[in-house]
Amino acid sequence: MIWLAAAALLLGVGIQLCLGFARTARSSVQARLLLQEMETAVLTAEETRAAPLRLDTDALASLPARKAAAYEDLHLELLLLVNPWNEVPEDYTVELEPVGEWQIGEDQEVDVRCKDALLRMIADCQEAGYRPYICSSYRTQEMQELLFYNKLSRVVGMGYSWEQAPEIAAESVAVPGTSEHQLGLAVDLIDNDYTYLDEGQERTGTQKWLMENSWRYGFILRYPNGTTAITGIIYEPWHYRYVGERFAKDIHERGVTLEEYIALRRGR
Repeated sequence: MIWLAAAALLLGVGIQLCLGFARTARSSVQARLLLQEMETAVLTAEETRAAPLRLDTDALASLPARKAAAYEDLHLELLLLVNPWNEVPEDYTVELEPVGEWQIGEDQEVDVRCKDALLRMIADCQEAGYRPYICSSYRTQEMQELLFYNKLSRVVGMGYSWEQAPEIAAESVAVPGTSEHQLGLAVDLIDNDYTYLDEGQERTGTQKWLMENSWRYGFILRYPNGTTAITGIIYEPWHYRYVGERFAKDIHERGVTLEEYIALRRGR
């Protein structure tokens, strides 16, 4: 019986030794695999550091031109021509922001691109001693339709036929879809002491200041006196259009309408 116990003891020790060797062997294999992976990672990192940096020199060389073109395209959007012969594009979208305290009534909004410039211009005009207010800004298609049909009714009430009325009405109220107000880039500014939308506005201190200084803020008087044949709209000494400071300065110095300025640019 003693020899059987001894044999069992030896057998157990042998099994444990075998299992230990097996675990050691597996650990060794795993360790080697891990070392191989680490060596590969190190070699890859070293190769990456040693590899020359490949730059697209053509792309880099064209970068200034591409940036300038993108800048130009962005600003050319501000010259979008909308008049009796050019409708607001069907896919046109506008990001609006309220104009805050400088408004008459509520829900006055403008394109976010011109809001700050507009508020600076109004604040500076007020600081100069005048009282400018916005009486109209962004308009929806529905609002423009309402204004146009109201104008049609007034024209008919003056004795014109319904056939004659649209052409006459369109001289002072744009046909829906052809109003700059639908861009969010146009505002009607009046003197708080003279609220009539007629040529008397040009004699107010507010309009005199705006006509002289609006271009400094990126705005132009959109429908100057004597340009109806070009713009399709009567003289409106209260309607200002934002085109950005760069273009406003050029238009002001040339003394042309937006239609004429665009034609000049296309002729270059």
